Amino acid sequence: MTETSAAAGTTAAPAPFLTAWFEILDSDEPHRILDLISDDFSLSILFSTGDGNATDFAGDRAALVGYLQQRERGTRTHHRLSATTLGQDELFLGEVWRGEVPEASFVAAGRVNTDGRLERLLIGRSSQIRFE
Repeated sequence: MTETSAAAGTTAAPAPFLTAWFEILDSDEPHRILDLISDDFSLSILFSTGDGNATDFAGDRAALVGYLQQRERGTRTHHRLSATTLGQDELFLGEVWRGEVPEASFVAAGRVNTDGRLERLLIGRSSQIRFE
């Protein structure tokens, strides 16, 4: 995960859990994020490629495993534009890059439980809007 905005580091608590999450996702071992989720984990990742179609990876651990299996590994990286923490909730605005080229914008919201594990994750991704 790479920071692409000077303003990104200005928040008091820049979503440390989600920052680490995307760093792991961009690594050679993205499956390690499975160690970070709670027993009652649920997610929805709405993934749009800009052609009018979207895929919603929704559910529990099995849905996350399915998402990881279909993902292109090593081709995309996540770049933080801004992030913050509000209590147990983290909000993260970023871009997905393919190589050196921005491909899409995304927003992620996650709730971290008292054990430090992610219990809820909502991500929306679109190639149709940029936050420059």
